[in-house]
Amino acid sequence: MSTLLSAVMMVPAVFLLTQPALAQDTAAEVEAEIDKAWRELEPIIEEHNAVRGKLKDKRKAAEELAEKIEPLELRVDVAQAAITDVAVYSFKGGNMSAFRALLTTGSPLALTDQLATLDQLARAQSLKITKVLETKAEYEAEKAELDKLVDELATMESELAERAEEIDAEIDRLKDMRDELLEEEAVADTGNGGDCPASYPGGGAESAVTFACAQIGKPYGWGEAGPGAYDCSGLTMAAWNQGGVSLPHNAAEQRSSIPYVERSNLRPGDLVFYYSDLSHVGMYAGAGWVVHASNPSDPVHMAPIDEMPIHSYGRPGG
Repeated sequence: MSTLLSAVMMVPAVFLLTQPALAQDTAAEVEAEIDKAWRELEPIIEEHNAVRGKLKDKRKAAEELAEKIEPLELRVDVAQAAITDVAVYSFKGGNMSAFRALLTTGSPLALTDQLATLDQLARAQSLKITKVLETKAEYEAEKAELDKLVDELATMESELAERAEEIDAEIDRLKDMRDELLEEEAVADTGNGGDCPASYPGGGAESAVTFACAQIGKPYGWGEAGPGAYDCSGLTMAAWNQGGVSLPHNAAEQRSSIPYVERSNLRPGDLVFYYSDLSHVGMYAGAGWVVHASNPSDPVHMAPIDEMPIHSYGRPGG
């Protein structure tokens, strides 16, 4: 948990682009500059997605711990009440009165038996005290763990809120660059790889790739997994959810959670992972094309599979 928190804290507070872009000779040069800036931003966005997933898991753990603590607290109260009853009885002379009564029975055997009974009562009282102290210690240990968890979650949420504003500002700036320098020129090539998907593999893969293809034209939205907008791993996560496979909302974590597949064995629905840092993922649609959510400048679209440097391939669901 502390390692994850440190990683979030280390996310740079500002991004590389700090000056407005100057006019370029060609639209291609402008696109290259925007693409470079996006390559610096997308890994940070994917890290945010990973943190959000962990936040969800930690909140669930905190809720489960709270459910365990509630009956534990009741056990403490009951045990403490029992000890209080014994203490009040002793204070009022209950045990002493019983002892005096035993001394007047006149029967040594009866006295021995009754003293043994008193000893058992004393042991029982001691056992109650021991149990309540153990229960109290258990409660306090679990409560301390819960408090620590809640504090870390609060810190992480604060960090995420600050980074979200910075990412939104940088995305707006990239859009402004495109609008200002290219004006009304159509710069987004949505790609056309023919039919999407090129073929239907059947099973969960068919449901996944059919869903992904149906999202073509919807806008990019960082941290989004539909239904109105998607980022790269949000699209593949939502698509494979339709195929019956649960994936994390992070490209690198998706890569580590599914089996590798060779390029020669690719079929529609397989995932294609890009860049050495695994900061981007798309879904293979067949015939050498992927469908993906690339960046805020483009809607979900098809693109040639080799448009970006490929890291590896994977197949959800085996």
